[in-house]
Amino acid sequence: MRITIEQDEQAFDTAAAWRIISQMLKKPDAVIGLSTGQTTGGMHRVVSDIYRQYPFDVSKVTIFNVDELTNLDRSYPGSCYTMIYEQLVKPLNIPEDHFIMPPTMSDDFERECRIFDQRLAERGGVDLQMLGIGFNGHIGINQPGTPFESTTWVSPMDPIFEARVRRETGVGPDYPLGGLTLGIKNIMHARHLVLVAKGAHKADIIEQALFGPVNTDMPASVVQLHPNCEVLLDAAAASKIIDRLKA
Repeated sequence: MRITIEQDEQAFDTAAAWRIISQMLKKPDAVIGLSTGQTTGGMHRVVSDIYRQYPFDVSKVTIFNVDELTNLDRSYPGSCYTMIYEQLVKPLNIPEDHFIMPPTMSDDFERECRIFDQRLAERGGVDLQMLGIGFNGHIGINQPGTPFESTTWVSPMDPIFEARVRRETGVGPDYPLGGLTLGIKNIMHARHLVLVAKGAHKADIIEQALFGPVNTDMPASVVQLHPNCEVLLDAAAASKIIDRLKA
């Protein structure tokens, strides 16, 4: 596990963007997994800005998101499909059949999980997975307690995020919500992982995930076992581990 610390948010976004661009340039038919949220929006903007100024061939690149909300229309601005489409697919003119996402609505999500896995496998598996980390250590939508051997499935959301989604969409407490997510086993099969975090609010969870015990109470701790993992942080997110790295 390699840890890279950038001085500030702008440097972090640029460095993370180049991880994505470098994979696209190194392997023209790369399969790249992304994550959505406050951590990744800036890096996606940088990718789009660089592409606009210096276009490069992405006609064979496949991208997807590590997870997707379930039982909400894709038109919801918080859907992963919509965010990735607006942030990267549209600006880079990624061909539609190279943007792999499960549907947000289905009468058989177990089948959709199998289809999602199959479509990625048909492209040769995941070359690069950009991976965020939640406030409770979740990766994808694999919450604490998720077995490390889990494969693609529909997981509950964390309560804080679910409450926000319900407020934004107006759906009631009895309406079922969740997230179709690559399982931890799927994530660990990516050939290269880049775990990203920025901001002081991520400092505690980063310290626990990288230097605490590897167990299912802290899903992100599993990246300690990946043979090709980089952890990319800004200085604020790394503030609790600086002394450990100097030791």
